[in-house]
Amino acid sequence: MTETTLSRQLAEALPIATRPFAADTRPTGLVIIDEVNGFCTVGAGNMAPVEADAQIAAMVERTDRIARAFAAQRWPILAFLDTHEPGKPEPPYPPHCEKGTGEENFVPELAWLEDDTHATLIRKDCINGFVGAIEATFKGHGTSHNKVVDWVNLHRLEAVVTVGICTDICVMDFVLTMLSARNHGLMPTLKDIVVLEPACATYDLPLEAAMELGLPESAAHPKAETHHMGLYFMASRGAVLANEVTGV
Repeated sequence: MTETTLSRQLAEALPIATRPFAADTRPTGLVIIDEVNGFCTVGAGNMAPVEADAQIAAMVERTDRIARAFAAQRWPILAFLDTHEPGKPEPPYPPHCEKGTGEENFVPELAWLEDDTHATLIRKDCINGFVGAIEATFKGHGTSHNKVVDWVNLHRLEAVVTVGICTDICVMDFVLTMLSARNHGLMPTLKDIVVLEPACATYDLPLEAAMELGLPESAAHPKAETHHMGLYFMASRGAVLANEVTGV
């Protein structure tokens, strides 16, 4: 069975639907997940693409465009940057985005966010950005707070638009946890967690390529199928899948 056939069968068996989302009808924030060199820049590390990737390039371009629009409107932006201490890889993945390597920094197109007053940057050391945003309230005291929850509540956001990489890994983990946190009442104003599909991407590792690298079959990660599965699971849990964002 070819990947194209499998992709078509998957889309038929697990259909998804996207629609435009109007960001100007309620207080809305933008969340950017891991658009760093180590995941997006060709040859930048163990988890970076080995050659130019059209989906990743389109994601970065779309993210830059919507982030600049949010900044121009003075709407809040939150960006995660995958950042690990040297020698402390995140199982099951090889070392990547280690502090001081440059892999952990924004791709050049988004580097302007480092100095933008409307952007809140969070360096995370795990897949799930919501968990990575937990920090001690007082050092050694044992109590903690969550910087994502604080950000949403500070701005009284009713919606967040999520973009980034990887659709089925870091993006999905964050979105699913945000949905549960919303349902649990941690962010009383929050109603919609939106995923902008054209501004999301994931990596490609077909079965044949994984076996050629000496990896187990379970390491296979065909892009089209895993991207679709990530979208399907987020939508099935209550996320809004958007094909465009209007009003910015």
